[in-house]
Amino acid sequence: MHERAGTRVALSSTMRRRVTGFALVIAAVVPTIGYAQTLPKLDIPLTYRATLLTGRSPVIVQPLDTGVDVLLQSVGGTLGRALPIIDARVAVVPNVALPTLAGSALVQRLALDRKTLGLMERTGPTIGATAVRQTLGYDGTGIGVAVIDSGITAWHDDLTDAAAPASQRVARFVDFVGGQTYPYDDYGHGTHVAGIIAGNGYDSSGARSGVAPGANLVVLKALDGSGSGRISDLIAALNYVVDHQGELNIRVVNLSIGAGVYESYNSDVLAQATRRVVERGVVVVSAAGNNGHTSSGQTQYGGITSPGNAPWVLTVGAASHMGTIDRADDVVASFSSRGPTRYDDAAKPDVVAPGVGIESLSVPNSQLSSTYSAYLLNGTIATAFPPYLSLTGTSMATPVVTGTVALMLQANPALTPNAVKAILQYTAQPYAGYDALTEGAGFLDAAGAVALAQYFANPTGAFPSAATWSAQIIWGNQRVRGGRPMPGTNAWRLDTTWGAAWTASGATVVWGVECTTSSCGGNSGPPPAAWGATCSDARCDSVTWGNDSNNVVWAQQCGGSDCSGQTWSTGDSQTVVWGTSADQTVVWGTSDSETVVWGTSCGHDCDPVIWNR
Repeated sequence: MHERAGTRVALSSTMRRRVTGFALVIAAVVPTIGYAQTLPKLDIPLTYRATLLTGRSPVIVQPLDTGVDVLLQSVGGTLGRALPIIDARVAVVPNVALPTLAGSALVQRLALDRKTLGLMERTGPTIGATAVRQTLGYDGTGIGVAVIDSGITAWHDDLTDAAAPASQRVARFVDFVGGQTYPYDDYGHGTHVAGIIAGNGYDSSGARSGVAPGANLVVLKALDGSGSGRISDLIAALNYVVDHQGELNIRVVNLSIGAGVYESYNSDVLAQATRRVVERGVVVVSAAGNNGHTSSGQTQYGGITSPGNAPWVLTVGAASHMGTIDRADDVVASFSSRGPTRYDDAAKPDVVAPGVGIESLSVPNSQLSSTYSAYLLNGTIATAFPPYLSLTGTSMATPVVTGTVALMLQANPALTPNAVKAILQYTAQPYAGYDALTEGAGFLDAAGAVALAQYFANPTGAFPSAATWSAQIIWGNQRVRGGRPMPGTNAWRLDTTWGAAWTASGATVVWGVECTTSSCGGNSGPPPAAWGATCSDARCDSVTWGNDSNNVVWAQQCGGSDCSGQTWSTGDSQTVVWGTSADQTVVWGTSDSETVVWGTSCGHDCDPVIWNR
């Protein structure tokens, strides 16, 4: 398979030396004023479908308005649920009516209601979660965790409440697929994910307990028995999170789900729905995707799925603990999706966590238990069916981080989503041989993250530190290091977009203080220098593109020209998933039809293909 040419950024080397790293962040990350008004009304898949004379398409239409509803019905459309979180309506309309809808002044935007799929114990000791429970005493008690997935088998022994054995860990179940009231999981994916987060390990005498076994699970079923769904189901579930956040103390959402990326996160309806959730103070954790290599095993970049491509989402790649609790042999899983993100060229993932051979709860007679019966595992007590199943994928890595976030929020309920991400990145352990588009800030250190979260709840005494910590934050496309994050700074506010140089009110973003190892680690008092948008180039290495020697994605230095001759490449012939710089030939996929990640070889009318691993 030959390498595809890629999108070019026309930024002269002179300009890149003159403008600070944070001007680059603004160009790549901060939404442009009036951006939504410049978008075509039909997204890319619907633009293609509008040329068809037959068939019907599931769509998401903005705004949510009575006049729009009447218009949809007048062209033969069938109305679906309302999505207030993004001011939209779900509908199914004839393809021949799409040009009429796009031409109406009542309609602002139409997007295909595209499909989503799930992206598919030694984990606790490896990341330090066991030490958190044993040493610090945190187990996620009181924290509501929303699991948007295929459902849950609430009667599983490992989902009972240890404090009240007759009750279950599942605080709420809502079915957005079949409308049933009793908890169920016909696919098996959601139960496995929930067990990684909050299973108590009953059937294994505690050996296969989840990361935060005291957390309360709010399970929102958005995938059917085959593991597929529509983004409107996800958005409806996110809408439920916003509506019931206070009642159930929902502080974190797990999305072990991915969809294809067809536009910028600034306009993508799923990404925008997650933004509304984050703005309410709820952390959204999403899988990076399983598109890190081609079918022939060649490494490829650019396969981050939606909504993991959004900067406000905490995006998780997968690592392998190699079957041991020793972190020295951990590696990034070859299938784990790498950045940069499509359209926005942002650095992702944020961190990586164990996602290979993760042992969690099984569901008898579910599709996954039947398909992967060879990977069913017995517990330590007699049960009617094997209670555990070993699965692999970024779907499994994501709940490891979600459980860690629950521990952090129990230790410090005041943390905002930005602060949570910063702490996770600052305490992550970077490994030699991996770039930031592969491992993010590094490998998850749950014990370190919870310790730093606890410190920020009462910042007195010695500042926690460890030689293994990255002591860095990847802010947008910039790797910022050489400082100490401080609570109360404006970077952690709910109205500050991760990666922006300014807050919503126009103030310069500041994270904390610049300091030396001795002044931070020794807690001798922070120096007065602000650690934020005014940092020097030396401490703001570009992650997606950069100042020549710090260049991560560009294959070569641009010299004194305008970079127009450069193509997306990593410099060692590794494949970037998406296509060329000419708009009409930009595709998300490779040139080989057997390795298309989603929807190009068979046209925009294809269903997106996302592999479970």
